[in-house]
Amino acid sequence: MKQKSHLWAHLVACCLILGVVRAVTLEVREGNATCIKADLSASLSITYNTANTSTTVQVNLPDSTTVDAGSSSCGSDGQPATLVAVFGPGHTLGLSFSTNGSVYSVAMLSLQYNLSDSSLFPQANSSDVVTVMTTTVGMWAWRNTTYRCVSPASVTVGGATVTFSGVRMEAYMTQEDLSSAESICMADQAVTTATPMTTATPMTTSPALPPAPQGPPERGNYSVTTGNGTCLMAMMGLQLNVSYSSLSQNKTVQQLLNIDPNLTLSSGSCEPSISTLLLTHEGNTNLSFIFTLNTTSRKYHLSGLRLVANWPDMREPLSVSNSSLSYLPSSVGRSYSCNSEQTLSIVEGFSVNTFRLQVQPFGVTSDQFGTAEECQVDQDQMLIPIVVGAALSGLVLVVLIAYLIGRKRSNAGYQTI
Repeated sequence: MKQKSHLWAHLVACCLILGVVRAVTLEVREGNATCIKADLSASLSITYNTANTSTTVQVNLPDSTTVDAGSSSCGSDGQPATLVAVFGPGHTLGLSFSTNGSVYSVAMLSLQYNLSDSSLFPQANSSDVVTVMTTTVGMWAWRNTTYRCVSPASVTVGGATVTFSGVRMEAYMTQEDLSSAESICMADQAVTTATPMTTATPMTTSPALPPAPQGPPERGNYSVTTGNGTCLMAMMGLQLNVSYSSLSQNKTVQQLLNIDPNLTLSSGSCEPSISTLLLTHEGNTNLSFIFTLNTTSRKYHLSGLRLVANWPDMREPLSVSNSSLSYLPSSVGRSYSCNSEQTLSIVEGFSVNTFRLQVQPFGVTSDQFGTAEECQVDQDQMLIPIVVGAALSGLVLVVLIAYLIGRKRSNAGYQTI
């Protein structure tokens, strides 16, 4: 069933672009090692001026596209990893990547086109070489996984639109070929329900022990700061509910762990459409939160979460993640708030309980949270006293009316004859 869904996704991608866009394979190498590899199709829609009007042309990335080795780089000395594809005289498509150690993303897309190429831009009133770029791309993946997005995805850059499809791509590679583990884009999630990526070692299961009882975790104050100031703020209590293979008990056990903010270091990164919060607890537990922004609707949500743990009783280190979440939604410039306890299910055997949570990954100003958009549970709890109060008021009113009617009838029995 899953294979049929994947096949259908490929057909959709091809049909939407009329079946004329061919996939190209591009590699950036350093010595004998490959650091960036991309299998993708791309269609460019470019608007340019002629003598009397403007016109739009459709340009498909041809299968003769090559990598510009002089402009491409694996990234070093603070420089980003970059893939620059060349097609035709003076035309290039560039992808620049960034990473924070846990996640990599396309930090910038650039497009250069040569208007003097009359085969693509007939009757152009200019012979300029135009370069446009954008930092709003929305492509990200966990390190050591392949970014996969079969569905068409468009990126607006200047007066052009680049539509990608059938993308399988990886940067900062540590092996020769694309990783078999995949981070799947949200658009593909609508086509097929992907199995969340896990790299935990398979284990034999036995009845899990009940979680050790613990009180609510202490509320931590976490932030991410760049050269422009604080870009992400989060205040929350965190409790991990994890199943793992126990070395001492020789079976699968379930453990609750409260994250102690006094023993936790926070870091992360902020980009126009992706923000990351990394929490390192006691040196043996790493928790990564990925927030993505829809630049059209100006809405954001928690889209990915990864746990890497190496506890003393674990038979082997545990690494689990999910890149297709849809938790903690809010709008740019506003924060998401939930005082009530929430359970975020990540994958089977791993969930995160949050307490007194407030988070804002985009649009932070003056190191202050924006207006809070409250979770549904908090809204419902606010309605309960209102409903109860209204019911009590109604009951008092009914009793008062009944009393007055009864008193009136009683007085009527003593009227003078």
